[in-house]
Amino acid sequence: MNAVEPARQKLIARGVLAVFILLCTGWLLRLDYAERISTNVLDLIPPGEPSPEVAVVRNLAGNRQARVMLFALRDSAAPNSPPAAAAQLLAGKLAHAPVFAEAAAIGDATAETELGRKIFARRFALLLPGWLGEAKRAFGRTGRPEKEFSPWLAERAASDLEAFLARPEAMSMQELVRRDPLLLVPKLIAQVGPFGLPGTQADGHALVWARIKPSPFTAEGQQPAFAAVERAFAQVRAQYPSVELCWSGINRFAAASRARIEWEIKTLNLASLLAVLAVGCALVRRMWKMLHLVPVIGCALLGAWTASTLAFHRLHILVFVIGSLLSGVAIDYGFYIYMQPSRQPGEPYADKLRRLLKPLLASCLTTVIGFSLLLFSDLPFIRQVGFFVSAGLLCALAAAMLYFAQLEQPFLEGRTFGRNAAGHGSRWRGPLRALFLAAVIIALVGPWRLHWQDDVRELDIPSPALLANDQALRTLFGDTPDRSVYLTYGDSAAEARRHLEDFLSYEARAAPGASAASLGLVFPTEEDWRKMPARLARLDGFAGDFRAALERHGFDAGAFAGFFDDWSRTQQQPPAGGYSKLYEDLQPVITGPLAQFYDADGPLCWFMTVVKPSGTPAPPAGLFTVGVDQLQSLNRVFTRYRWSALRLSLSGLGLVIASVFIIYRFRAGLRIALIPAGSCFFIFGMFGLLGQTLNLFHLLGAFLGLCLAHNYAIFSSESARAGAPPPAPIRLSALCAAASFGVLSLSRIPVVHGLGLTVALIVLTALAAVELEPRARGGAPN
Repeated sequence: MNAVEPARQKLIARGVLAVFILLCTGWLLRLDYAERISTNVLDLIPPGEPSPEVAVVRNLAGNRQARVMLFALRDSAAPNSPPAAAAQLLAGKLAHAPVFAEAAAIGDATAETELGRKIFARRFALLLPGWLGEAKRAFGRTGRPEKEFSPWLAERAASDLEAFLARPEAMSMQELVRRDPLLLVPKLIAQVGPFGLPGTQADGHALVWARIKPSPFTAEGQQPAFAAVERAFAQVRAQYPSVELCWSGINRFAAASRARIEWEIKTLNLASLLAVLAVGCALVRRMWKMLHLVPVIGCALLGAWTASTLAFHRLHILVFVIGSLLSGVAIDYGFYIYMQPSRQPGEPYADKLRRLLKPLLASCLTTVIGFSLLLFSDLPFIRQVGFFVSAGLLCALAAAMLYFAQLEQPFLEGRTFGRNAAGHGSRWRGPLRALFLAAVIIALVGPWRLHWQDDVRELDIPSPALLANDQALRTLFGDTPDRSVYLTYGDSAAEARRHLEDFLSYEARAAPGASAASLGLVFPTEEDWRKMPARLARLDGFAGDFRAALERHGFDAGAFAGFFDDWSRTQQQPPAGGYSKLYEDLQPVITGPLAQFYDADGPLCWFMTVVKPSGTPAPPAGLFTVGVDQLQSLNRVFTRYRWSALRLSLSGLGLVIASVFIIYRFRAGLRIALIPAGSCFFIFGMFGLLGQTLNLFHLLGAFLGLCLAHNYAIFSSESARAGAPPPAPIRLSALCAAASFGVLSLSRIPVVHGLGLTVALIVLTALAAVELEPRARGGAPN
């Protein structure tokens, strides 16, 4: 029976592992990774996030603004002469490509001319309500009786007309003013401004604006669009060989980010595995036996990928980058089993595993519980990381127990360093105690000097070349540092327009010398629109009053006959229909670049405002307006999540410490609790003293480091109480974890770098505490 049992044990272990690998591989091979794995930064934020900044960003990312691509052409043979004909040709080719929705050469005034005609034709519906409302409010401030409103308004309009015609720019608007002596359209032109859009040339470049149909974050919005650009430009170069092209779009950043992150997944996993093997080889006698740990790590990663894709319909690609840490943690269980010698010659594997099962389960479940607390995070990304690592650790433990069951002699002998000489410890006791005292001071003082800054852009790999190219293009398109851009939002177009009115009033008070331009000024507020019929009804005598005022200012009232006819028709039949119809009527002619400046039919409506010069005071929250720079960083949103993560981490730390004092006596429990907590505070203290700026992911790294350091404290507790050095598996485990996380610190993604560096330093500090604490208190040295 004893001869049969090992053979059956091997067969069962190999069979279970084979089935597990086949099932996981089959599931992963059938997945549509383009659909299931996201590279969109916004997928890191909960769908139900109430923050207005996130709502606006989601609206922008899902709307036409994110689909815009910018092109600049330059003729190397004539650098001072913009190749307008080449730009027209490129725009035409792009417009006919299936992946593009529209394309236009900047400087082609067709769209602007059509919009101007439409606004002028509907000026009494669009502009007159606001003109009357502003005049009514100004008249109210005079304190004069209501019956004087019509002559007051007529005199004011005539005075404004006289002042306007005295300006040089009025020369080109003589004919326009005859039909519009109230200056509804000229005032709009002065208020709206050019939005920073360039004309036919910009620093010797001819510019093209285009918009793709699919989302830039999908595969359909990336390579097909890039291929269409290459084909279109090849046709342009066939006619204009000296023309050069620069272009940019969010899809270029998304594609580059995905490629770099996929590369990091491969290289970091491989580098992490090699680093772990290198550490193991330095600390074990037969390095080739370390290869037996590779299947354990592979099964952990395979199980984590499978479980995560089963549990979550869509995961962010950064989950798998940070999941590289599994190779440093999953190897622990293999070490604990593999490095335990038999108590007696010929000890069956089942007996060996049975006596190791309690510490193995305690170690695994403690770490899994720590990571599982991340499932309560508000951020989907952190929940996914917690699940990925927890599932991987459970698979690693099961794989380690099964894999070593089918080996003939599962034992890995470690190297022996130093000697257990009792006389050697006293020499170091004083310096070590001074070192621990200095560490305590740093842990108590340093964290108070920490600086925190969260920025969503740190979730991506920076692309200096793409960023420089994009900034150069946007400068050509008018996005210059001397202006600030704001988005004013609301649940409806009417609400957004009302908030815009409040914001513009605030800007006029806060920065009197600044100019604010917004396409929203084309539309009246809903209040002025609703009140216009009643206000017109009370202006029966305005036509006569205005004629008399014009005559007094030296005008021939007969020259404005067309206006008076339009005024009479408007009084008799004021514009009718719902307020939303104002936007519907103009939407067909607001195309191309101008369409980027407002959204009146999305789930969140908004208007863009350009304020010059930049540096005006940020608007308070009650104005429902956010700066574009705030939308780019979302720092206030992530700051809130950081405090949520801090509460979660402190709760987890409290739970772990409480469980320690339940299981162990006070003195042993105090040592076990102080080693991970002290290591964490010491590293944060060093960060504070060095002036390091931290973010949410440094905090997450600290929590992960606490979970790992807690294990080392537990497994070293028995040896510390006996005055013996820490077991060899602890040293191997800690150094392998430090190596694995240290590889993550090499990541070019700032948050991954911060997380990996934090965990590696905490793990190394905890190992140093475990190794040196017996010497400092006078126990046996290693």
